[in-house]
Amino acid sequence: MSGYGKWVAGSKTKWITLLVWIAVVGALSMLWPAVNSQEKNNAPNLPKDSQSVQAAIVAEREFPSGSGIPALLVWHREGGMSQEDLLHIQALYSNLEKSPLPHQNFVPPLGQLPPQALQASLSEDRSTLVTPVLFNKTADSDQLGEAVTQLKALIVKETGSDPVAAKLDGSDLSLRVTGPVGISIDATGLFKNADVSLLIATVVLVLVFLLLIYRSPVLALIPLIAVGFAYGVTSPVLGKMAEAGWITVDSQAISIMTVLLFGAGTDYCLFLISRFRQLLKVEESKSQALLRAITDSSGAIAMSGFTVVLALLALLLAQFGAYHRFAIPFSVSIFIMGIASLTLVPALLAIFGRTSFFPFIPRTPQMEMDRAKAKGKPIPQRKVSRKKGIGGLVVSRPWAIVGVTVVILGILASFSSGIKFTYDILSSFPKDMESREGFDMIGKQFSPGELAPAKLMLDTQGIANGQDLKVILGGISYVDTVSDPQQGAVNKNILGYDIEFKSNPYSLEAMSHVPALQATVEQALIDAGIEDPKGSVWVSGQTATQHDTKEVGERDTNLIIPVVIGLITLLLLLYLRSVVATIYLVATVILSFFSALGLGWLIIHYGLGAEAIQGSIPLYSFVFLVALGEDYNIFMISNIWKKRKNMPLKQAISEGVNETGSVITSAGIILAGTFAVLASLPIQVLVQFGIITALGILLDTFVVRPFLVPAITVLLGRLAFWPGKHQEVEKPLPSSVD
Repeated sequence: MSGYGKWVAGSKTKWITLLVWIAVVGALSMLWPAVNSQEKNNAPNLPKDSQSVQAAIVAEREFPSGSGIPALLVWHREGGMSQEDLLHIQALYSNLEKSPLPHQNFVPPLGQLPPQALQASLSEDRSTLVTPVLFNKTADSDQLGEAVTQLKALIVKETGSDPVAAKLDGSDLSLRVTGPVGISIDATGLFKNADVSLLIATVVLVLVFLLLIYRSPVLALIPLIAVGFAYGVTSPVLGKMAEAGWITVDSQAISIMTVLLFGAGTDYCLFLISRFRQLLKVEESKSQALLRAITDSSGAIAMSGFTVVLALLALLLAQFGAYHRFAIPFSVSIFIMGIASLTLVPALLAIFGRTSFFPFIPRTPQMEMDRAKAKGKPIPQRKVSRKKGIGGLVVSRPWAIVGVTVVILGILASFSSGIKFTYDILSSFPKDMESREGFDMIGKQFSPGELAPAKLMLDTQGIANGQDLKVILGGISYVDTVSDPQQGAVNKNILGYDIEFKSNPYSLEAMSHVPALQATVEQALIDAGIEDPKGSVWVSGQTATQHDTKEVGERDTNLIIPVVIGLITLLLLLYLRSVVATIYLVATVILSFFSALGLGWLIIHYGLGAEAIQGSIPLYSFVFLVALGEDYNIFMISNIWKKRKNMPLKQAISEGVNETGSVITSAGIILAGTFAVLASLPIQVLVQFGIITALGILLDTFVVRPFLVPAITVLLGRLAFWPGKHQEVEKPLPSSVD
């Protein structure tokens, strides 16, 4: 390890290390595209064999006129829409038929209808009308956004006003674009707008925290420089991988990757920096101090980074696209950050030396005396610390600490069993967002199911009667309206029905109706004389897609969580060579996760008023919390493991906890703060993820790491090292000095 340290931070090679990083960042930035330029925000999330995906294929083949993605135009005027309003709408649709928008798939012939037919489609109070425009499924969110922007320009030209800017409760004609197209555009827009603000907020927060904790402007910049270089390599590497088609990246993954890079990256830098500062107080040579710091901390940093990388790579096992797409960007960014922490940061510390900590420069006692003599000041007396600190408390009262912490964490964890989940993407949007306002208006004036009707298709094999099936469908309690049967374009035996549910089509209630609807239709086909209707009934549309999203997501969660636990257990076992320590380290982090989930639910549900949290939150939070939580355990336990070779175990625990306490506390605060930045964004799924992850990190930082884990180690004694050997040292070493 000493050879590696001399290479990256030697008197001459430190400049080579820095120049290599500069050259690599410069070359990659010029040769390969930035990851942001390769975003693909309409990548499929569901596997090809999902029911809704297969149904969409059937719908596109048999019912091409209705197989596009609908944008629902919600027209509204308080007090009732005028005849002139309807004429403008008809003129608009006539224009769209003659001159289609980019990626336009189909528009109903509203311009050819008599005015009375359009009036019949108005809401009961005649204030609202919903008209669709269908777009190609191949169009991504950016292309849909451009098409809708052109559509709005046409509307302004036709009406002579701007209905999109008009207030819903005003007397002017207003327009809100909702439906799957409007929702997709708004979702992408939220993340795009969040990218820059998220990056700025994260950088400022990390900088402020570092300045407050270490009170050194140079030291505050070193981790940020390292993270900046790491991002400078990560971005083109991922951009090239995306350009080559090896991976798919979206704006959500890039946003969270940025937070992870700054949070976890700063932690790794601080692990090395804190050890360097400790050694500068006893080692006059800054080079020797840095070399020892690298030797002492590099193993824990490498192990911590490797743990996170492997945990994130487990997301490759996911079938759900959004989970799967996170794996490579997250793991690659942490891997590169780990390399930067072990090479670039030592080089920067070697370049700045003790000046890194200006104005509070750490010096040896002799250096302090020489400095005082030179300035003619009294020689400072170095006092032996008599404080027991948290480590002393843990060693003296382990049973009480284990009991109190387990009870507190257990109570918080119990609240996680009451969590309600949702897959309703609209609930993630701000209430004043256009697509959500349009949906709320539809729910108020019509049936919520009109927002996203389901398409039911079935192969009658020439036996079942379409009108009889319509009667059966219309009699189902959760169905609001059923269209007349439509005949398939290729297979004439296939009939299609547009079905509107009575409930919100994005709700769990509506999603539960999809398999029930299939079962009802299959039974109707059996009653009509079809022996085996399996594979002859399809349901497409947003509700069916959300149902499959829930099923696939739960499958991924049930698979990946045990895999992550297994991987981390194996790594800890190899690193610590102790079965017992591995078990309680993993167990405490899992307990911490459920505690964070329970506490997060209390805050999100009772504090913020959310009825449910997004269904993807548990998996995301688990992977991050378990992987990042073990970082702190690894750093502290590795310190205790080294010390117990030279002193009694209780003293090793006490000093190990106290020595690592400040750096882990500062690292935890910074990491939690970076994730808490997500809570400032207007996207509920990120707010919820940020809150729960930040809470979990704080619980690890202030409860699990300083109290619970070392207290358990005290109680277990020699058993904590089983089956490894523990060499008992009876004579205590002198106490540490300030």
